[in-house]
Amino acid sequence: MRVLLAFAAALVLGSASAQPYPHKPIRLILAYAAGGAMDMSGRVIAPLLQESMGQPIVVENRTGGAGNIGAEAVAKAAPDGYTILFYADAYTSAPSLFAKLPFDPVKDFIPITQMVSGAHILVGHPSVPANNLPELIDYVKKNPGKLAYGSPGNGTPQHLAAELFKTIAGNLQITHVPYKGGGQAIVDLLGGQIPLASLGLPPTVQHIKAGKLKAFAVTSKVRQRLLPDTPTFQEAGVPGFETVQWWGPAVPAGTPAPVVKRIYDEFLKALRNPALVERFNAAGIEVTPSASPEAFSAFIKAEIDRWAPVVKSTGARVDN
Repeated sequence: MRVLLAFAAALVLGSASAQPYPHKPIRLILAYAAGGAMDMSGRVIAPLLQESMGQPIVVENRTGGAGNIGAEAVAKAAPDGYTILFYADAYTSAPSLFAKLPFDPVKDFIPITQMVSGAHILVGHPSVPANNLPELIDYVKKNPGKLAYGSPGNGTPQHLAAELFKTIAGNLQITHVPYKGGGQAIVDLLGGQIPLASLGLPPTVQHIKAGKLKAFAVTSKVRQRLLPDTPTFQEAGVPGFETVQWWGPAVPAGTPAPVVKRIYDEFLKALRNPALVERFNAAGIEVTPSASPEAFSAFIKAEIDRWAPVVKSTGARVDN
């Protein structure tokens, strides 16, 4: 009887493992709070993936620890393609920024494709006594420590971008106020609770155009089409300054190659959808798919190497 029961269990397990991928709901883990650019992109692409793959796509915001809590959850998940992380630029600076990490940004994941890229922006409440970046730098130098800036959290790319700006512009004394996501930061910025913020474009553009926020500079090499009158940091007198935000799906290491290919193909198809492209562009992010999972992996490794000396030069460190 024990032999028969074991044989029956093996048949059931074998049948389950032989089912084609996907045969159950898929989770998209977004390691940042609702209301930000990543959250928007996940909720826009999920219905397209769901329709194409024939299974529910559940978007889950697993926040905290500058994105590390969500990344750890995916790193420890079963490598079966049913748990997908939106791997963000923050993870390429994390090895240099954090004293220790609960995951390995390279060994614990298989990158699928970059989805999007876009600029960060330094914005301010209308009450800030400066109308452009040179005036802001001059004010801070004459009033060290008087201003503060918000970011989506300690160790986030927006935090690091602001710290890099402070260093290059002359070791400016502007206090950092970390939030649990960009959505929370912009609420306080609009309300005047904080005078400045380092954020992505999507949650800020409408408020800048409405005159509710001042735009000082964008972090990209070139101006952004949604804000053509806003200069880059380099144009505004901060030479050598550039940062870009980006993210894309990744799965736990050990996920079978056919599953990786299926996920890549599905995301690529969704990213070619004209309505999605238009929605992303309207929010200030560009669709930038990778040529292959291998290309995205190589890009991530290069970014880790690029950020290591930058983090060291700023002196930024997050102890966990």
